[in-house]
Amino acid sequence: MRLILITFGTQGDCRPIVALGLGLRDAGHDVLMLGERSAAALAAEHGLAFAPMAGDIQQTLAPGGALHKLMNEGGNVAEATRAFARIAEDNTEAWMAQLAEAAREADGIVFSGLTAYVALSVGEQLGKPVIAAGMFPISPTRDFPSALLPPFKMPGWASYGSHMLINYVLWRMFRPATNAARAKLFGVPPRKAMWRDFPTLYAMSPHLVPRPRDWHADWLVSGAWTMPPQHDWQPGAPLQDFLAAGEPPLYIGFGSMAGFDRQRVVTALLEAVDGRRALFYPGWSGIDVSALPPNFPVVGATPHDWLMPRVSAAIHHGGAGTTHAVAAAGVPSIVLPFAGDQFFWAGRLAALGVAPRYVEGHKIDAARLASMIGFTEQAGTREKAATLGRAIAAERGVANAVAAIERFCGRRGA
Repeated sequence: MRLILITFGTQGDCRPIVALGLGLRDAGHDVLMLGERSAAALAAEHGLAFAPMAGDIQQTLAPGGALHKLMNEGGNVAEATRAFARIAEDNTEAWMAQLAEAAREADGIVFSGLTAYVALSVGEQLGKPVIAAGMFPISPTRDFPSALLPPFKMPGWASYGSHMLINYVLWRMFRPATNAARAKLFGVPPRKAMWRDFPTLYAMSPHLVPRPRDWHADWLVSGAWTMPPQHDWQPGAPLQDFLAAGEPPLYIGFGSMAGFDRQRVVTALLEAVDGRRALFYPGWSGIDVSALPPNFPVVGATPHDWLMPRVSAAIHHGGAGTTHAVAAAGVPSIVLPFAGDQFFWAGRLAALGVAPRYVEGHKIDAARLASMIGFTEQAGTREKAATLGRAIAAERGVANAVAAIERFCGRRGA
């Protein structure tokens, strides 16, 4: 089959789609990925056909960008939807035109994140199977509230209603740009209602998010989509020497997060770590690493499946990819969420006893962070993390997703 994968977002959004693309390619399918430009290098490294899309996610996270306010004020749903709407207004028409051209001879479209209404529109107009790829749950359920809300405890009816409300708000924000692009490119009248009940594959561990019993039969939890192991990868001598010189260190990294109060976070980290061994990955944070002490050596991009089993715990932002990587390694997490679904993942880890209760990234201080580090050092926490890690490491998320995509597309005669 000829399949088009489309996504726009941070590295946490793009890496699972690259992993899925590689799995589809290895199964004999012809794959093209349309993605945010920062994913181009990763796709090229693995020989996956890739075309960059309009927009720059790093710019949206920078001061003045659409997502900057979220990094400093936390998980405000209203602000998040306004930010997403700004991204949609800037890019929807270009994305829709690019996808429509790429998908004309395709057998199916797999989309994730902010490209949802673009992909559903193109699939509808071209008569192509369209499959959603979710990094966090958005399909309505009574089991838990919307992943874009803090992890409140709600009665079932309220949880279900929260999903419906958030999804409707998102559609309302994206609808003007979506309908404008549909009219210009396809000459069709405005669409009023959301799409419903399309096949959805969730790149989530069922050990972190058990599949709700009230979901549609075509909403599946496959397990996380991780990159193939790089068996020949070797760390540089400084990292090897540091790891060999003492106890497993803390890992500290906030991935693609940027635009937050760097000074507040660094001050809390330095005081709370209090001389412990720690590895720091700056990512997109913009943190000045020259000011870090000797017990904070800086690492570049390092395969999570290699590094995480060698650390004692990980302090991170709670992105879906990092959350799964740390959990699969069998080590505890400390989650400092900034926006979006990060609060959801922080809540799931805490509920399983492998992370302390989260503190928002923009509210962290040394005392609270020190207490959180202490939680990860408890024997009970470490035992729970190890048990969870063994279960997640045995999952085969990409293979499950490939089989489901073949089934969904085959059902449409592809």
